[in-house]
Amino acid sequence: MKLALCQTPSPAGDVELALGVIARAARAAAAFGAGMVLFPELFLPGYNQKERLRDLAEPADGPSLARVRAIARETGMAIVTGFAEREGERLYNAVLAIGPDGGTLARFRKLQLFGPTENALFAPGEEHVHFDHAGHRFGLLVCYDVEFPEHVRALARRAVDVVLVPTANMEPYRHVSRILVPARAAENDVTVAYCNYCGEEGDLAYTGLSVIAGPDGEPAAAAGLRGEALLITDLDAIRQIPEEMRSTQLRDLRG
Repeated sequence: MKLALCQTPSPAGDVELALGVIARAARAAAAFGAGMVLFPELFLPGYNQKERLRDLAEPADGPSLARVRAIARETGMAIVTGFAEREGERLYNAVLAIGPDGGTLARFRKLQLFGPTENALFAPGEEHVHFDHAGHRFGLLVCYDVEFPEHVRALARRAVDVVLVPTANMEPYRHVSRILVPARAAENDVTVAYCNYCGEEGDLAYTGLSVIAGPDGEPAAAAGLRGEALLITDLDAIRQIPEEMRSTQLRDLRG
């Protein structure tokens, strides 16, 4: 199966803009033979909206995500996107994986909230999540989660082979894409797909540098610091890296 990542500016609270980007990217990815497309953290409705997120958040069965489900059915694509989830009085920094039939494959809530703004707005998630689709086992994390080796290791122990990470990584943290994401992939013998924003949103400048790092730690596809990109790579081909390039740490770890 081919996986697509959409590096794009934040919709900055404009839900209609976000839905338009999702539709166009899904159609383009489908035209290139992809079966799944990944979008950044809180893409519905945009990351750096602070208190506005309390009004813009919606449940996983809300109207915006109903339209994403319709796009999935129209294009035959699985769509994975970050969104601001409302459940009662609580807000979560969440990600929803939607199948090509429009049904829910999985929902995940960010475990490691970053900084005072996120901690003031969101409740943390409580569990790791994975799902099976198109011959692969996918795990979900969000942004800061991947910077903790324990979370990727927990997914690898569940036989996950692809970790999907919507992110809103901002300056000056370029080392996350360039060092930490490839390290997480190599040390756990998994593929890590890290999908970021580009451009600016309010007082944040995003780092871009979206990347799909294979189990050998090498980038199968990577975007630059600036500008939009639709990355597409063949997950089945990544699996075929030579055995001597694959990590044995999970098998060899003592203690």
